[in-house]
Amino acid sequence: MSVVTTTIEVPTPDGAADALLAAPTDGGPHPGVLLYMDAFGLRPRIEEMAARLAGEGYVVLAPNVFYRSGRAPVVELGDLTSPEGRHAMFEQLGPLMAALTPDLAMRDARAYLAALEADERVSDGPVGTVGYCMGGALALRTAAEAPDRVAAAASFHGGRLATDAPDSPHRSFGRIAGEVYVGHADHDGSMPPEQQQLVAKTLADAGVDHRAELYEGAQHGFTMADTAAYDPAATERHWERLSDLFRRCLAG
Repeated sequence: MSVVTTTIEVPTPDGAADALLAAPTDGGPHPGVLLYMDAFGLRPRIEEMAARLAGEGYVVLAPNVFYRSGRAPVVELGDLTSPEGRHAMFEQLGPLMAALTPDLAMRDARAYLAALEADERVSDGPVGTVGYCMGGALALRTAAEAPDRVAAAASFHGGRLATDAPDSPHRSFGRIAGEVYVGHADHDGSMPPEQQQLVAKTLADAGVDHRAELYEGAQHGFTMADTAAYDPAATERHWERLSDLFRRCLAG
């Protein structure tokens, strides 16, 4: 299915968020998907991923969640193909991540969902969310924030999903009404085994239809082809799981 990708502005209570919008060229309507970027932000890799998903028959919105600090790229990306380069980037991105509180993120999420709903190419049915790294938590939080709208939510190599913090993402899982998929990276200091187990337990205790899997041997960030963490086999497995989830929950 042929796809067109454009940059749009999404009005929010705090300004305008620049975002990528990928959609089939047939005009639709198609189910909407909110795709949350990793910390490295909107860039060609995120555009590639949004376009691939759109090619399966979805209208995909990928917002710059750091828009309060500027348009993408908010920081100049260095060499992401080495661990040293990634570490240097996180030193710059850390304050931006900390500034995006759950309250701000969910205020934005409502605006992103409204933008999808207003697009005539988006069908009237439920939407899906998917997020990577820090975006994994945002995807799950959005499912809890809008249970009447989100029928499927996926997190891939998401970090810090079940911590001791009072606003830890897992504490909102009881409000999720849709189906959830969580794909954990094996070598991921931000998501140790005890957090992985707590995610699964919390979803199960809440009665959420879910599937949680460990991608053995994969590193945090394994879907990002422009980084040193990229794992082609794990990435293709992620596409299979995501396609299956959205096909069943969004496209019937």
